Amino acid sequence: MTRDKTSDESAADRRGFMTKLLAVVCGGLATLPPVLAGVWMFLDPLRRRGAAATFLPVTDLASVPDDGIPRQFAVVADRVDAWTGFAAEPIGAVYLRREKGSDTVEALSATCPHAGCFVEMESQERCFRCPCHNSKFTLDGGMVAPSPSPRAMDGLECQVAKNGEIAVKWQNFYTGIAEKVARP
Repeated sequence: MTRDKTSDESAADRRGFMTKLLAVVCGGLATLPPVLAGVWMFLDPLRRRGAAATFLPVTDLASVPDDGIPRQFAVVADRVDAWTGFAAEPIGAVYLRREKGSDTVEALSATCPHAGCFVEMESQERCFRCPCHNSKFTLDGGMVAPSPSPRAMDGLECQVAKNGEIAVKWQNFYTGIAEKVARP
């Protein structure tokens, strides 16, 4: 029995094609998991939602004298930046004040609503002043005209626990706009 040369070549071509096809499929399956893992890690920070505003402990009532003068306190919390976690890191600052004989505490964000700089307390003028663009605010956070700031200082919700611990509902707000809009 003699075989036809074309049928031998055809069989060899089919075997070669199947070998190549199997190599491509195996190679594709081998590279798929690392590619998917890379895409997953690249998109992971985009899938995370911003943290909702939460009450964070700032200080105790004894640290805020009842003289009506605001005092600055750091807001400290655990923070996650993309894949890296930071424990007990300052994430902002607030001014706390209370009036004579009162246990009610008022909280103002130390961030200027104009450009996001930290406002400073001017004790001689009894006001807040932004060092970046000279915005000026009253002790209760009201805007002093004329001012480059589009709105008054941002007030924050504040709670005083029975044990005297002061917690502030920490939020960042968009700067440069007249409306007080919380950032996600």
